[in-house]
Amino acid sequence: MMAASTPTAPCNDNGPLAFRPLGIDTWQEHVVYLNRDCAVCRAEGFSAQARVTVRIGQRSLIATVNTVDAVLLSMEEASLSRSACDHLQARAGDAVWISHAPSLESLRDVRSKIFGHRLDRAQLAAVVTDIAAERYSDVHIAAFLAACANGRMSLRETADLTRAMVEAGETLQWATPIVADKHCVGGVPGNRTSPIVVAIAAAAGLLVPKTSSRAITSPAGTADTMAVLTRVALDAREMRRVVERTGAALAWGGALSLSPADDLLIRVERALALDSDAQMVASILSKKIAAGSTHVLIDVPVGPTAKVRSLQDLGRLRAMLEHVGEVFGLHLAIVQSDGRQPVGRGVGPALEARDVLEVLQCAPQAPVDLRTRSIMLAGALLELCGVCREGEGGEEAERILSRGAAWQKFQAICEAQGGLRTPGEAVFRHDILADRSGQVHEIDCRRIARAARLAGAPEHPEAGIEMKVRLGDKVTAGQTLFTLNAQASGELAYATAFAAQHPAVRIDDD
Repeated sequence: MMAASTPTAPCNDNGPLAFRPLGIDTWQEHVVYLNRDCAVCRAEGFSAQARVTVRIGQRSLIATVNTVDAVLLSMEEASLSRSACDHLQARAGDAVWISHAPSLESLRDVRSKIFGHRLDRAQLAAVVTDIAAERYSDVHIAAFLAACANGRMSLRETADLTRAMVEAGETLQWATPIVADKHCVGGVPGNRTSPIVVAIAAAAGLLVPKTSSRAITSPAGTADTMAVLTRVALDAREMRRVVERTGAALAWGGALSLSPADDLLIRVERALALDSDAQMVASILSKKIAAGSTHVLIDVPVGPTAKVRSLQDLGRLRAMLEHVGEVFGLHLAIVQSDGRQPVGRGVGPALEARDVLEVLQCAPQAPVDLRTRSIMLAGALLELCGVCREGEGGEEAERILSRGAAWQKFQAICEAQGGLRTPGEAVFRHDILADRSGQVHEIDCRRIARAARLAGAPEHPEAGIEMKVRLGDKVTAGQTLFTLNAQASGELAYATAFAAQHPAVRIDDD
């Protein structure tokens, strides 16, 4: 994270306030808490939601003002959200200086976009630079995301946004002409193929510095699942060491300074449950470009309740990905996969991690669909990178997996990142039963994902859903369709109530 420049003079004429920790968690949003009657508020005209510069010692940041009563803070005290406290390394009694935040000229560009105007490269660069420097509040970021959603970004703007996101952070370079990566656009619960594909590709001799995001609207992202199994918060130096030792890494992109604006955008996207095509393309490709990737396989599940719902949607997304990829000289392969139902049995970090381990270990009970899809995608990546001729990648990927080479490679990656751990299990469980006999005709991916999130995933890694049926299965009344897993009884109750009111599995007559 970037700090604002350090002021050369005291931030206001009223002297500093004394820091008092309150332990308020606002996730990653920086907030400063002031007594509404304090001298700083009166003299500077600060009110709730004002944007201010906060300085402690040589560290500073921009934060949003929240005002409180004297019960919490005296007129000589200030407090900070946990994220701001950590960033400023604040300790009780520290002198806190507060001043007006500098005006943000790039907000004019956001307003312009809201009214339908196109932004040029310099305008998008200004917006992204301010976001990466944490000068925007979540309200500002939400306005920018909404203004860019629903087809409001041209291909040129999407490419310029991608470039701006790359240039706002660091980039990695590797001493090999082919650097492979794989990404799934998401929308299908349990589709945790990336760890398996990376292990197969690395075992085949490819360099795969894989970075992944935490979940945005899903019950788990690849980084959430891998965090169950090993340490994923690697900095650039650590990631390079892991890749040089094992040929691959499975790291959380948020711990790196690669495309740093993306993680701030994702934080607000998560709250809005919003994924726009342009932002998705810029998010995916900026991370790949910054990581030094040259050959990227992109999995696009298509289904009625997936993120990409139709072939028309796929065509639009494919055109955007291919255009931006061409601008940056990336070799892309875009693979359509089945998005009609969850993949594997587990939905949620620990449950998905268990599925991944079973596939890599070639366990008899390993979910067949996850294994088959992982082999297909790994084979396509091997062909894209020239390891195999066209049509032979799947066979080679299956051979690498079956003889244990992928499992050995995965263990080596995890050991290099800090050690391989065993997934935990949830405390509370509840079965959702079929209310009639018949055949499973439809599984709603969005409702499965929502129920898993209400059960506590991904914040509680052990929470989520265990799927017991697949499309086409014949079931009898009273048979378990899926099992909710939770770490808190209240969350289990929320998820159970949602599942009862919004059935995710539709059963029709045989």
